[in-house]
Amino acid sequence: MSVKAYDINSDYVLIAWKPPNIVNQAPIIGYFVDRCEAGSDTWVQCNDSPVNVCKYPVHGLKVGHTYHFRVRAVNSAGISRPSRKSDKVTALDTAESEKLQGTEEGVPSAPGHVVATRNSKSSVFVQWEASKHPKNLMGYYIDGRVVGAKDWFPCNHKPFKQNRFVVHGLVPGESYVFRVQAVNVFGLSEESQESTPISVEPALATPSAPYGITMLNCDGSSITLAWKSPKHCGGSKINAYYIDKRDVDSLVWKEVNQEAVTERICTVDSLIEGTFYEFKVQAANMAGVGLPSVPSLPMKCVAWTMEEPGPAYDLSFSEVRSHSLVFLWKAPVYYGKSAITGYYVDMAKKGSSEFETLNQEPVSHRYLQVTGLEEGQSYVFRVRAVNSVGVGKPSEVSDPVCAKALPGTKEIVASVDEETGDIYLSLEACEISETSKFVWSKNYKPIGECPRVSVTAKGRTSRLTFTNPDKDDLGRYSVVVTNTDGVSASHTLTDDALNTMLELSYSIRNPIIPLKHNLNYEVLEKGHVRFWVQAVKLSPSVSYRFIVNDKEVTSGEGHKISHNVAAGIIEMTVDNFTRASEGTYTVQIHDGKAKTQSSLVLVGDVFKAALKEAEFQRKEYIRKQGPHFSEYLYFTVTEHCTVMLACKVANVKKETSFHWFKEDEEIVPEDPPNVLSGACALPLPLFSRKDQGIYKAVLADDRGKDTSVFDISGQVFDDIINAITHIAGASASELVLQCTPEGIRLQCYMSYYTEEMKTIWKHKESKIASSEKMRIGGTAEMAWMQICDPSDKEKGHYSIEISDGVTTHTRTFDPLWTSIH
Repeated sequence: MSVKAYDINSDYVLIAWKPPNIVNQAPIIGYFVDRCEAGSDTWVQCNDSPVNVCKYPVHGLKVGHTYHFRVRAVNSAGISRPSRKSDKVTALDTAESEKLQGTEEGVPSAPGHVVATRNSKSSVFVQWEASKHPKNLMGYYIDGRVVGAKDWFPCNHKPFKQNRFVVHGLVPGESYVFRVQAVNVFGLSEESQESTPISVEPALATPSAPYGITMLNCDGSSITLAWKSPKHCGGSKINAYYIDKRDVDSLVWKEVNQEAVTERICTVDSLIEGTFYEFKVQAANMAGVGLPSVPSLPMKCVAWTMEEPGPAYDLSFSEVRSHSLVFLWKAPVYYGKSAITGYYVDMAKKGSSEFETLNQEPVSHRYLQVTGLEEGQSYVFRVRAVNSVGVGKPSEVSDPVCAKALPGTKEIVASVDEETGDIYLSLEACEISETSKFVWSKNYKPIGECPRVSVTAKGRTSRLTFTNPDKDDLGRYSVVVTNTDGVSASHTLTDDALNTMLELSYSIRNPIIPLKHNLNYEVLEKGHVRFWVQAVKLSPSVSYRFIVNDKEVTSGEGHKISHNVAAGIIEMTVDNFTRASEGTYTVQIHDGKAKTQSSLVLVGDVFKAALKEAEFQRKEYIRKQGPHFSEYLYFTVTEHCTVMLACKVANVKKETSFHWFKEDEEIVPEDPPNVLSGACALPLPLFSRKDQGIYKAVLADDRGKDTSVFDISGQVFDDIINAITHIAGASASELVLQCTPEGIRLQCYMSYYTEEMKTIWKHKESKIASSEKMRIGGTAEMAWMQICDPSDKEKGHYSIEISDGVTTHTRTFDPLWTSIH
């Protein structure tokens, strides 16, 4: 859908588009139009309900503001993805629009050469040649892009009438290119050529003055000085310091050094003992030598003889956050009577002279993690060195430091390279300059050249990679980005974290192909055995080997080896699985850098079971080549309690014979078997113990013979009786009283009765055993109990229980005779 704007007014634009090409989709039922201001990512839907034509007037625009538009189609399945956004459209005042409409139509020519120059640490100054054919020019749009990125971002949201513009909000240290377009009522010009890439840095200048000159030592003929770096380096690295001196009785300053001093410490020799001297320092960078510092306080050249240490110096801060920081310093030049054993650190709020000592015991290292700070509060620090004699002279008070992290501050990340498996620490600086360097330290001692690690930097990110990490690499690592406003961070590498990363590193360097299923087997028809393994994923370049009992097996006679990339399956089929097939089966898989292997041990009982199954399937396959039983003999019981021996047959033809046998004597049923029907049955009516025995069905023709044997005895006989009882018991009538010459008889009629059925007669809940007095029996149609010569003793409740092993059917009778006959 090509989206364009027409009839542009101060608060109204007509948007039109082409319908999408649809083939198999449901018909379009309407469209939604969205707008967003240029430079914004926020889209606003313009119409509440879909419009069914390919144009829509958008109202409510702001005069002079620039917009993009897009369209989304709607059908019964839902709303489509949005179209590409339109070109920029500026809402114009009606009068100006009418004035411009009367001029010669056409967009302006493209602006000329674009030049970007350094301005500040987060802005760039962009200039360009004006369009040679302005054609009622409204102004210019400036776009920027990070070098190496694809997308451009707008630098201004309204046409800018001049041909120079300051682009703000850029990332310090990042490199950008810029382009410019001219705009009038008819649209945008072609884009200008891109500017030359420029890194965002402050404009070059000479450094500001050093400050804080302090005495570190004096031996009576020389004084060792230290000073603080300039607060502004001028946009390039400070590469030299120059010191001047004078005695306080002279107005003439003399150079101390003609060759540059690169460190912020210097010993001034050839001094006169007892004389007071003043000093001043200048810093230099690529732009030149900066202003001199304010002269130091007068310093008397008298040899230090105190037994306590002199002052520490070069106080600095790292990892400044909202509630913590790391305070660092350098050891005194003057040790006193003995070696320094530790340090005390004092802290005070800015503007206060009330210092508190942060550590109860001296620390032996030259840094201290300070916590519990108030966010936004400024603090000052000082250090006192300790030797065996006592506590020495305090250092100069540090510059104030505010407990607040730099915007965009990030911490060191400890991770493992997904490609190489290297364990590394990484920091992405929130700002950087052209002259910045990443200085890594371990326990706040610069690492420098070290075979245990390597340091690389790319853009705003530096990485410290461990060579062969082990417990010797545990500790606190920190990094400082020079020539920034204090970009720094630290990370403590612990034993647990290192072990976790070592495991991950090993898995990357020695990748394992994940398996859904390890090597397994299944027996196929014909007795073939399939060995298979399934990976989570395989590539088309996968390679593999099958090894059986330490010998590689290749695809060929007796073995078929293949794989399916889509399913992740690798398989080998063994055609002739025999006793010689016992052993260990292994598959080794390589896929790119990853590999794995899986083994299956087929020995002992496990192998015997597999071989038995294979031989069975082989025989089954052979059996099924001729006429065969698809279901071997089984029994069923009809609703009339007739037992049926049944079977199902397959692969038969007209000439196929079928014979029944009991104990090897043929049974000729009234209805000859019809093998072509697929099923044969032998009825056993009035089933009883006489029907026990071994039954056999034989199926044969010129292609082969199959036999099914069914032994009706033991549990099978009991199961048949229970099945008969289940049907017969459900059909049983209530007990009926019948008078006989011997007395009275209770009778229970049912569909079939045989004495093998489990029946129990009861009198007043007591079980009745068959006797001369009470005889129990039955016929095929009923079960009965005869009471001979009944007396009052035989009066009461009678019942019969017919059980099929699961369900018991009970029938009852309560005789009310009053006289006995």
